[in-house]
Formats: sequence, structure tokens, C-alpha cells
Amino acid sequence: MEIWAFNLRHLAAFAATVRLGSLSAAAQEISLTQPAVTQALAKLERLIGETMFERSQGGMVATDAARLFARRVEDALRHIASPRVTMAQMRALIELADAGSYAGASAATGLSQPTLHRAVGDLAIALRRALVERRGKGVAITPGGRRTLRSFRLARAELSAGLSEVCSLRGREVGRITIGAMPLCRARLLPAAVMGFHREYPGVKIRIVEGSHAELIEPLRDGDIDLLLGALREVPLGDDVEQCRLFDDQPVVLARADHPLAGVSQVDINALSAYSWTISAHGTPLRTLWEKMFSHNCVATPQVPIECGSVITIRQMLLDSDMLTMLSPDQAVLELEAGWLIKIAAPTQMLRRTIGMTSRARWRPTPAQARFVELLKSSLS
Repeated sequence: MEIWAFNLRHLAAFAATVRLGSLSAAAQEISLTQPAVTQALAKLERLIGETMFERSQGGMVATDAARLFARRVEDALRHIASPRVTMAQMRALIELADAGSYAGASAATGLSQPTLHRAVGDLAIALRRALVERRGKGVAITPGGRRTLRSFRLARAELSAGLSEVCSLRGREVGRITIGAMPLCRARLLPAAVMGFHREYPGVKIRIVEGSHAELIEPLRDGDIDLLLGALREVPLGDDVEQCRLFDDQPVVLARADHPLAGVSQVDINALSAYSWTISAHGTPLRTLWEKMFSHNCVATPQVPIECGSVITIRQMLLDSDMLTMLSPDQAVLELEAGWLIKIAAPTQMLRRTIGMTSRARWRPTPAQARFVELLKSSLS
């Protein structure tokens, strides 16, 4: 089921009942009548299809499913941070930001544009901040709106994870893992882990989002991506994300099979500097290593007329020119095995980059997500 079917006030009543063990105490905490709380819990149980409480004279005893789900609900409500927000308003802002316009959000959700306008407008009044501003036929999210949007997306991720955990108690593994994939991990590391996981959890959907670190780090922070795989950054990323090393990678210099340097037994740094290169953009770990290769030998860095991080595109450019590149052998394994590209030189041991996993600092994976991480690490042993 979709989380949008829930009522945030009902979720607050549920979480309070689990924590306090009493309908009357929960009703007092969230300013509802006891009959209203009773109705809210009954509706929630019908939606989830699970008994959440054992009723007794001593109060309300939460089931295992309730305790699991309540932790996620509490975290979601902390992200939302306002009892005045409704689920309809939360959904409207997320869908509007994703679509970029009220018309697009309406087409994506089936909700009318006036309904979406009203929900976002009421949300702005409830939170006392401007959330969107018009930009031509579309809208732009204000800085305050972006902060609110991130909180809502993180809340959505918690509620979705909670539903997945409740389903797993019944032996039904459902849900989704969204993986941000930077170039290196796409060749061998990620496919092996994904296929191993799919065989164990065929009911869990896997979504792979490809891109650079710059393109993927904000969706990770928003909760739209669960974990990010690729080269780790040496610069601080902030206390909201954490990095975990998986292995070290040593890139090599590659060229087409009939390159002028092919067959040269010892290619020195001066020979490498005489050619133009295609390599990833400034600021990436690979580009930093490449620059270090020349500066360490006191040789001026050669020209990079084309910056590119796509192996497929780089391959074609190398086949049509005398350009050189530097990549991990794993990234170009098919090209090397086919004989299209060859290794020209291997930089020194000091030119290594660390490959690993980046996740949110307070990310609590579901059992299925945790198993994927286990398979990812075991695939390296």
C-alpha cells in the first residue's frame, strides 16, 4: 500500500499509544478524544492488515508489528516536526517539487490542480513560511521550501521502510532499495550484489540511479536514495552522511590497441604528457589522482580537451583518436577482454582511490536493505 493512505494525526495517535500503553494517555497527549483515538487505531489496523495491539484491562499491549512500525512513525513525525501538517499537504509539496509544475503534479497523481494549489497554500500558512514561487509556467521551491521538502522526503522514506518491515513479519519481503551508482561500481561490484540479492528477495524492487557524486549526494540526503556506491571523497561531506570503505582501486592508463605507445615496454611520464587526454571532471577522485601522477613527477599536466565520465563514450573517443585515459581495469573489463583497448601504463601504488558506500548518518536499513549491504561486502571477499 502507499503511505499516502495514512492520516498523520492517526499515526501520531498510534505512536503515542505504543509508547504510553494507554488510550486515555495517548488521547491527552495529542489532544484527541479517546473514542477518536480508538477509531484511528482501528482504521490503521485495517489499512495495514495487521493486529497492532492486544487489548487488556491493563491497557494496550503493542504487538511486534506495532513496535516495529512505531519506531518508524516516531522518526517520520520528528522529521515533519509539526502537528499542523497533513498527509495531503506533505504529498502535494513532494509531488510538486518532483514534477516542477502544478500541471505535472496533477498528471502524476490524478489530483486536480486546485486541490494541489490549496494543499500547498494551506501548508505554507500552517508552517508560516513561503514554500514555492512562480517561475513562468512552472514553480521554484524556496530555500525554506527545500528544507521542508527534505524533511518530508525523509519522513516518507521512514514510513515506507516501516511498512516493509511489517510485511516481512508475515514472510512477505516487499519494498524497494534505491542505489546511487557512480561509474566504477557499475561494472562488476554492483551487478554481482544486485543479482545475489534478487535471488534471495525476488519481491523487493531494486532501483539503480546512475550519476556522478555531485548528482547523487543530495537525493541521498533527501532519502530518495538509500545508499551511494563509488569512489569516496576525501573532503568532509558534513555530519549528515557517513562513508564506509569497501576496497582500494588502482587505475591504469588506457588507449586503443594500435596506439603509437602500444608495444612500448616502458612508457614514462613524459611520453604520457605528450598526448591529449579524456578524463572525468575536476574535483572527482580519479581526476585528482591523474593530476597527482604528473605533479609528483614535476611534469606539466597535459591537455584535457574533453572531460567525460562515461566509459562507453570514452571508449569510442579512444578508438577514433590517439587520446589516452585513466580508468579502473574493472570499468573497462569488456573493452580490455575484447582487445579494443589496452593498458599502456600502470601508475605507482600511491595513486589509489578508495571505493566504498555512502549513506545517511542516521540511516536505519530494513532487514532486506541490511542483507543487500552484507551481500555487497561478501562479494569482495
